[in-house]
Amino acid sequence: MAAPAARAEVEPGGWNATSPSFTVQERGCGQVDNLTFTLTCSTASGDQRAERRYATYTGGTRQFEGYFRIAAMGGTRISLKQTFNESASGPYFMLAAERGGRLYAVHGGTTLSTAGTVGATVRVNTVHQVGTSHRTYVNGSLKHTYSSPGGSFYDKFGAYRTDSGSGPATVVWSNVKFWSK
Repeated sequence: MAAPAARAEVEPGGWNATSPSFTVQERGCGQVDNLTFTLTCSTASGDQRAERRYATYTGGTRQFEGYFRIAAMGGTRISLKQTFNESASGPYFMLAAERGGRLYAVHGGTTLSTAGTVGATVRVNTVHQVGTSHRTYVNGSLKHTYSSPGGSFYDKFGAYRTDSGSGPATVVWSNVKFWSK
């Protein structure tokens, strides 16, 4: 008999598993095949994205967990996960990878980890307490804390060209989970 799957969420206590709906977004040279997200071109301008966009939330505390593996990266500076501020019509938090493995917060440039090398599997958790704070964990360790305004937000993940980046890139996500409280 197999052991039950471990609950891997960070900040334990009072979480309820949720299954928000999502839509698939493919723009420019972005291609989505289930949980494999590919930018096929090296274009350094325009909207190049392959991602899932999840349902909007407006309050409470939300947790995202997912594992990503950069399978190929011919370009650089690819956004992997975003918490989007729908009220301000812009990304609020963007986790991106540079070629070489540096994971960083796009706004401010803070380095979170160097674990994002091609072929490595990395766990990412974000905990967003709307109106208070947004925390990002890499492989279970708290790496970034950011104050949060109120408003409406949603989660996105996949592969997305940052303003200063370009493809090609292939990112494979797995074991994506959501909780709320």
